[in-house]
Amino acid sequence: MPVTVYVESPLQDDVRELIAALNAHLAPLAPAEFNFCMTVEDMADDTTTVFVARDDDGSAVGLGALKDHGDGLGEVKRMFTLPEMRGKRVGVRLLNAIQDKARVSGHKRLVLETGVGEGYAGAYRLYENAGFNKCGPVLDYPDSEHSAFFEKELVMGGFEELIR
Repeated sequence: MPVTVYVESPLQDDVRELIAALNAHLAPLAPAEFNFCMTVEDMADDTTTVFVARDDDGSAVGLGALKDHGDGLGEVKRMFTLPEMRGKRVGVRLLNAIQDKARVSGHKRLVLETGVGEGYAGAYRLYENAGFNKCGPVLDYPDSEHSAFFEKELVMGGFEELIR
């Protein structure tokens, strides 16, 4: 089933439903104070670009966001794919769209915070396969046993991009 990624407003009912499903998925995986969730209202600000993956029927099946922190630093946020769509490269398409937008916007480095444990194995594979490396705490996230951090230096249109 082909999936297309679009830049969209998060202030839509189907995007709100994806965010609710993401929050429900994350809730049992870590204490509430270590679930660093952006609301759809937070995601609608000028520093955040929201990407929505849609299937052939136009149904929202995944999402992700790029938050601009200035000085060439971007953060990958709110990555989620509906359970029935996992394994169909939706996350890869979303992450590629986020990285492409980051490069065009002049970001030199992407960072992200995610959880730890079995529930995040797919996320770790996605990020590592995309060239992200584990790192220490980023931005203002606390260093804790509930968080893992990743980073990636972005190449601006060099040879590495041609073989991606």
